[in-house]
Amino acid sequence: MSELLSDSGLPPVQRVVTGHDGNGRAVFRSEDCEPTRMIPSGDASFLTIWTTATVPADNNDETEGRDRTTGTTLEGGSVIRVVDMLPGKESPMHRTNSIDYGIVMKGEIELELEDGRKKTIREGGIIVQRGTNHLWRNTTDEVCRIAFILIEAPAYLHDGVPLDEAKPEQVDPVSNVVIDEV
Repeated sequence: MSELLSDSGLPPVQRVVTGHDGNGRAVFRSEDCEPTRMIPSGDASFLTIWTTATVPADNNDETEGRDRTTGTTLEGGSVIRVVDMLPGKESPMHRTNSIDYGIVMKGEIELELEDGRKKTIREGGIIVQRGTNHLWRNTTDEVCRIAFILIEAPAYLHDGVPLDEAKPEQVDPVSNVVIDEV
């Protein structure tokens, strides 16, 4: 188990993965404790916990979930990652073709929509992000840790026309990285 602090200064994240043995009985497949790592934009540190190649997920797929290459989302699949948003930092304005569930585990985060409206989500709060154009901002002097679950979804249709996706790696050249390689 890793004893390293995350790049954000927060403790590493414990991950326990279950599966099945040869008799179809539940077993623990793996356990680890990994730190989040800074992304090139310098506004947050990330740790991918698991991915699925498809939605619905295939529990017979024995691929280690961290081994799939992913950007912000995984086309055709799902991603769960921990994001440590640093104090005073913000993400670029972006939209993904996914439904995202964000669970604020520590601190608080401000969610801003494209029209400038803002909401603060505090520790224990949950965000349901439905393919809207938005940004995240940490307005405090403490790191905010959020668990994000992103599941692919078709683009939102406005008057029958799909809204363009604008992932952070598409709108901000500094964010143009493969997430699981940072």
